[in-house]
Amino acid sequence: MRVREYLGIDDRRQRQLVWAMEVCLVGMFFIGLDRGNTGIIVNTAVALGVTRLPSLLERDFSIPMDPGLTLWITTAVFLHALGTVGLPKMNSPFYQSVWWWDHLTHTLSATVVAAVGYSGARALELHSDSNRFPGPFMFVYILLFVIAFGVLWEVIEFLIGEVAALVGATSVLTQYGVEDTMLDLVFNTIGAVIVAVWGTAHLTDVAHALSTRLALRRAD
Repeated sequence: MRVREYLGIDDRRQRQLVWAMEVCLVGMFFIGLDRGNTGIIVNTAVALGVTRLPSLLERDFSIPMDPGLTLWITTAVFLHALGTVGLPKMNSPFYQSVWWWDHLTHTLSATVVAAVGYSGARALELHSDSNRFPGPFMFVYILLFVIAFGVLWEVIEFLIGEVAALVGATSVLTQYGVEDTMLDLVFNTIGAVIVAVWGTAHLTDVAHALSTRLALRRAD
């Protein structure tokens, strides 16, 4: 059973939750403008862009993005953006005041990355009879895909911080040292395991659609 079925959340309620988070992101963007906070502006703008990806993929590439998948992606980017803002009258954002917030957002973001990696590999498997990825291989592949992406992300965070320091600007991404980086990678791995064990059922339609597009491109 899929998570949304277990929780009893129907498609209409999922669309409402996505819409509410998008409205909140717009509000957070204007909060960033009001505060003159580059980090909030950039992170909420990127989050809003990501929330539009599901409809773009469905409209232009015929990739089925049901409300559950859209809610999954939107929740991950919404919580990340919210972590840079916090709540009214708070002295510091969630990333600084709530010790587990960074762990939560890294885990959720990693599940989205793992979903992308799994969908691509599964599409290749469906596309060609010569590609066979047994369960243990797919599990390890998802873990390695997420870990590699996580390392790349940490490098990007470090470089952005160094460049911001050189030019005297505020970094839009913050790194808190080696211990924080190691914990980020641990929670990235947890997110990968969640998808590898329980999340693949949500991605069957996406993988089949990607396989169909590969077949059409090959035919052309």
